[in-house]
Amino acid sequence: MTTETPRKHFSMIREFHLADWFTLGNAVCGVGALFSTMTYLETSDVHHVTIACALVVAALVFDVLDGRIARWRQKSSPMGQELDSLADVISFGVAPAILAYGCGMQGLYDRIVLAFFVACGVSRLARYNVTAAALSEGTGKVKYFEGTPIPTSVLLVLLLALAARLGAVGQNLWFGVVHLAGFELHPLVLVFALSGSLMISRIRIPKP
Repeated sequence: MTTETPRKHFSMIREFHLADWFTLGNAVCGVGALFSTMTYLETSDVHHVTIACALVVAALVFDVLDGRIARWRQKSSPMGQELDSLADVISFGVAPAILAYGCGMQGLYDRIVLAFFVACGVSRLARYNVTAAALSEGTGKVKYFEGTPIPTSVLLVLLLALAARLGAVGQNLWFGVVHLAGFELHPLVLVFALSGSLMISRIRIPKP
């Protein structure tokens, strides 16, 4: 029993295609962004926000490359598709939300909006996974996305990177804060609500 388990793990790793390793690179960058954000909360050194944002951008590079490599080598698998979705949730869903929290969107309403954003991203990925076959119309290639892809959240991350560079984080967050029923809402967080809503919309976006 003790020798069988390591063999199973080794067998699973042997089933990884080259593209899957790039997908894992995506996930690792997303986790690194989370660590950098937590370090910023602990140290207040804004450079860690910049690092976190850079890691999300790096995750996007890995995300693009894994698809290109899979098409180039003509090797993909259901496991690879699942890996891609899980990595995207971390890098383009959870990491941007935590970055926003770290930058100062910490009120109750902010947290609700950020949770909504992540839920929309998860829903968007789940919908794509179950409808990809139908959207490909038997060709094996999806012609369009329904709703904006979750990696578009990189635009929000770039916005936070700019805010950090200009010192517009924490108490200096753009558009200030609104108090509603004793709780705080930072209006800037509404861009996350918009992004999440677009993800779960029925807008058709041609797939390159």
